[in-house]
Amino acid sequence: MFEEWLLDDQAALTRADEAGLLLDLASAGATVRRAVRLAGEAGLDRLRPEGRPRAVLVAGHGTGVVVGDLLAALGGTVCPITVLSPSLTDPAHASDRPGRNTTASDLRSDLTLSLDWALPGWVGPSDLLLVLSTSGTEPGLISLAQLAYTRGCSVVSVSPTGSSLAGATLQVRGLPLPFDVTGGALEPIPGLERDLPQEAPSALWGLLAPVLAFADRVGIISIPVSSLQSAADQLDEMAVRCGPAADTYSNPAKSLAIQLDGMLPLLWSDGPGTAAVARRFAAVLAAEAARPAVTGMLPDVLISQHGLLRGQLGAEPDEDDFFRDRTEEPDALRYKILLLRRVQPPAGGQHQPELSPESAVQSQSQAQPQPQSEPDTAPAAEPHPVPYAVARAHRLATDHRIGIQELTSAQPDTLGAMTELLALADFAAIYLGLASSSSPRVR
Repeated sequence: MFEEWLLDDQAALTRADEAGLLLDLASAGATVRRAVRLAGEAGLDRLRPEGRPRAVLVAGHGTGVVVGDLLAALGGTVCPITVLSPSLTDPAHASDRPGRNTTASDLRSDLTLSLDWALPGWVGPSDLLLVLSTSGTEPGLISLAQLAYTRGCSVVSVSPTGSSLAGATLQVRGLPLPFDVTGGALEPIPGLERDLPQEAPSALWGLLAPVLAFADRVGIISIPVSSLQSAADQLDEMAVRCGPAADTYSNPAKSLAIQLDGMLPLLWSDGPGTAAVARRFAAVLAAEAARPAVTGMLPDVLISQHGLLRGQLGAEPDEDDFFRDRTEEPDALRYKILLLRRVQPPAGGQHQPELSPESAVQSQSQAQPQPQSEPDTAPAAEPHPVPYAVARAHRLATDHRIGIQELTSAQPDTLGAMTELLALADFAAIYLGLASSSSPRVR
C-alpha cells in the first residue's frame, strides 16, 4: 500500500526513515568534497604519471560495479575501460584466500567472502587495475591485486584506510586511496537481513569522486577538480529541490515516486551515460523500495523489449469504454516507460534543469499545425530535432497504450547531466520505499 500523505509530512518521513537514507543522500555533496580532499592527502596530488595506461580494468561489486559503469561512460573512447564483475568461488577454498582468516559461520553469513574476480589473459605491464570496495575485506579483490602485480599491472584501490585491501595495495606497490566510511554509514534496522552487503546511497559518491580525480590525473578522462566541486554543488542543490522539506508539487523526486506507484518501470536510456544511471536507478529501486525495474538502451531496446509492450502488463484499460465494470478491476501492475535523456541546453546560457517527469516531446513530423497569426518582428528559434529512436519510442508507447515520460537533463557536460539524474533517481527510489508499506525500510 502506497501512503502518499507521508511524503508531505516531514515528521512522519523522519520516523519512517529509520536508516537515515534521506540524510545520507543530503550529504552526497559533502561526501564528494571530503573524498577529493582525502585523495589528495593520500598522495594523488603528488602523483606524476608517466603516461596514460593502455587499458583500465575496474573490479568491485555492488556500488563498485556502478562506479565502473559510470567511469566507462565518462571515459568514452580515449582509453578502453572494462568492468570486472565477480563470480562465486567454491566456499571450501574461500578460507585459503589472503587477507582474512574465515570460519564456517563467516562463510554462511558473508557473501563477499565467496566472491572471485579473474583477470583477462591479455592484461600486462601497460594496463591499470582499479579495485573498489566500501569495506576492503573481500579476499577475492586482494587476490586480484596480487595477481595483477605478478603480471606487472599497476594497481590502485579505493577502500577504507587501514583495511586489508589498502594494506595489500601497498604490498604490491600500488596507490591506496581512502574511502571515507563515515560518509557511507547507515543506522542498522532490527529485523533486516545482514548476511548480504549493505551500502549507503552516498557510498556511490565516496567511491566515484576519488576514481574520477585519479582518472583525470593519469589522462583517462578530462574532469578537473573544479568539475568535481561543481558536481558537489549540484548535489547540494538537488538535496534542497528533492529534500523532504520541499512540497510534493515542487519536488520532482516526490512526484516521480507517486507516479511509479503500481508501475513496473522500463528504464530506457539514450546513451552510455544515461544507461549507467538507469542501472543505478534499478538497483536502488530494488534495494530500498523492493520494486523491480527493467533497463535497456536505445535503439536496441526498441527491438529487444518490443515483446514486453504486447504483454499483459502493457496496455492500460480503455477509459472510453463506458460499459467497462471498474469496480471489479484489480489494481494490476502496469508498465511505464521512463526515458532517461540528455537534451540540448536552452539558448542564452541560462540553464534551468528540466527534471520534471512530465514529457511532451514530439518529433517535428508529429507536431500539430498552429493557426496562422501575424508575423513577429523576430523569428522564433528552431526547436532541436528529436532523435529518430526517441520519436519511435514515443510512437510505440502510444500505439500500445503505455505511459511514457522523460527524465531529462540539459547540463552541458556529461558529469553534470549524470549527477542531476543520479540524484533524482536516488531520492525518488527512497521516497517510493518509505511511502510503501511493502518496503524493507518501513516499520
